[in-house]
Amino acid sequence: MSSKEEIARNRKEQVLNAAAELFAEKGYYKTTTADVARLVGVTQPYVFHFFKTKEELYLAVLQRANEKVMHAFSSVDAPSYQLEDKMGKAFTELLTDSRNEILLVMMAFTIPETAIREYVKAEFDSVFERVKDRFADAGLDDPETKASGFIGTGLLISMAEVLDMPKLIPWDDDSEK
Repeated sequence: MSSKEEIARNRKEQVLNAAAELFAEKGYYKTTTADVARLVGVTQPYVFHFFKTKEELYLAVLQRANEKVMHAFSSVDAPSYQLEDKMGKAFTELLTDSRNEILLVMMAFTIPETAIREYVKAEFDSVFERVKDRFADAGLDDPETKASGFIGTGLLISMAEVLDMPKLIPWDDDSEK
């Protein structure tokens, strides 16, 4: 890869990071591509060089976050009796390391734009299937119900983060009561 290509790749990552930060802070509708460009220190046309629309940029942020989620859940190595707990810890680590992106992916179902809604639906389905398969392969009883509960708990944790309400997750040793 040439240094010019590497610089462009790094700039694209900067654009994605800035977009994740702004979308998490201001929301999809109040964030503009001009805001993203300003935060990165580039022109708005430079952002459009990588992403033709704000929706395309938002979907790219979601895709990157979903890849992190899928990798985290696939990478957990634990005996069956610890699998659910270890996968939960992997999620909370993701939330610590990539907070903006993970909160965006967990709350993106609220955006009514058709392309975003369909993408989020497909990704949640993929995560559900991955988690269900992990639980089934581990021999856990009723993996489908466990997977639904696992995702529901992730949504609750995300909501507690967004609202700064740790009392919603009292089982978390780090939460303040």
